[in-house]
Amino acid sequence: MEKLALRYEGKAKKVYDTDQSEYFWVAYKDDATAFNGEKKGQIADKGEVNNLLSALFFEELEKSGIPTHYVRLISNRDMLVRRLEMIPLEVVVRNIVAGSLSKRLGVEEGYVLSQPVVELYYKDDALGDPLVNESHVSAMGWASAVVVQEVQALGLKINELLKKILVKAGIDLIDFKLEFGIVDGKVYLGDEISPDTCRYWDIETREKLDKDRFRRDLGRVEEAYQEVFRRVKEALAHS
Repeated sequence: MEKLALRYEGKAKKVYDTDQSEYFWVAYKDDATAFNGEKKGQIADKGEVNNLLSALFFEELEKSGIPTHYVRLISNRDMLVRRLEMIPLEVVVRNIVAGSLSKRLGVEEGYVLSQPVVELYYKDDALGDPLVNESHVSAMGWASAVVVQEVQALGLKINELLKKILVKAGIDLIDFKLEFGIVDGKVYLGDEISPDTCRYWDIETREKLDKDRFRRDLGRVEEAYQEVFRRVKEALAHS
């Protein structure tokens, strides 16, 4: 597989064309951003951790029937993925109140929801990825009602699968963001599953093990990312 021209560079990844048009080459970066790009920095080896951890999760999800864009690892920092037509929505699944939900509802972080909550956000950096509902999605033509229902159902299924993996690693899955795309009419999970896109708390200590350590200047950011990867890899090895 040959890496060709850079097609797109985002906050956390670079996406390249390949000599096979149905695949992209994704390179994970150490760059870190927060608050819609207002805060910027670097997290040492973040690219490697997010790439390798995402690969582990994608492989496990595939075993449970979740179609993903993941094809294979190319290196510790690069992976080969299917080329998707991305749906311009972020699907957020929440199990425990944290972050923006805490502010919106006036509920203290750590409140355990009686059931998972699924939220939709319109993916547009210039607008700050605003929260939207199914009526907005339908009226704007961003996705069909059938596709919206499917990605929400997939989000809930992925939630249960990830929680089972993470509890073995001593980690609570607080909330997480997913992105989906379509190939030949079929919906696939895309993007990544990492401490950049998920909130992870230690089950016993409630220590944050995710990007909130960067957002809130809590320190030990690199160590938290490495700790999540180490625990998940070990949990999967013994499952």
